[in-house]
Amino acid sequence: MTPVLEARNLVRDYHIPGSLLKKGKTVHAVKGVSFKVEEGKTLAIVGESGCGKSTLARMVTMIDPVTAGDMLIDGTKVDIASEPLSSDMRSKVQIVFQNPYGSLNPRKKIGDILTEPLVINTKIPAGERRDRAMAMLKKVGLEEKHYTRYPHMFSGGQRQRVAIARALMLNPRLLVLDEPVSALDLSVQAQVLNLLADLQDEFHLTYVFISHDLSVVRHIADEVMVMYFGEAVEYGSRDQVFDDPQHSYTKTLFAATPRVDVDAIRARLERRKRA
Repeated sequence: MTPVLEARNLVRDYHIPGSLLKKGKTVHAVKGVSFKVEEGKTLAIVGESGCGKSTLARMVTMIDPVTAGDMLIDGTKVDIASEPLSSDMRSKVQIVFQNPYGSLNPRKKIGDILTEPLVINTKIPAGERRDRAMAMLKKVGLEEKHYTRYPHMFSGGQRQRVAIARALMLNPRLLVLDEPVSALDLSVQAQVLNLLADLQDEFHLTYVFISHDLSVVRHIADEVMVMYFGEAVEYGSRDQVFDDPQHSYTKTLFAATPRVDVDAIRARLERRKRA
């Protein structure tokens, strides 16, 4: 079976121009990263801030061009630097950004936000666009009455549901989720993660899930790739990476993750009672 997404030695460099006092330099943001994601699966990409996660997301969503290497969507090579993308290829990959407060246009009603991708990429009549948007609102746990409201009238969790609905309007094959729950409260995080799991089952979606929260990654991922200074230092199934990490950086990353030790909490409370 052809993977929905395949990356072969992806490289992304940024050139910083010089000045009278400084020489220009090249920043190697992503250094030869390879992976693939099968249909209906979730690949989680983890690592510290600055490790290249979001740069990789921008390449996968065809926002930034690839400096070197090959990226294939459904077996078709994609290179935005050499040829323009078709609307069909653009529709196959969508993204949900981290900040639900900044990713929605505050001057547009929710209905206009949801139908905009259809206006740009299809010739569907206005009535059908409205029907599709209404149906998608229900899919993400909102109501038809929300169609005419503005983003500032929603909570953070509701806004992220709108962002997810917008990403699904074009029936994408691949959804890139860039820290989609990190700005939400814990209880809302669980609701959004459960929603993503339900939508994945219903629409046979493929996810690239970018996060620094290892507890979230362990809950949602099928495979995990650990990045460090632009390189993929570990890549394997979720259980393999979490239960038997091989690279020293992966071990350090896991060791730095806070853990709740229930026995230790109980012992501390017991000592306080005795004191």
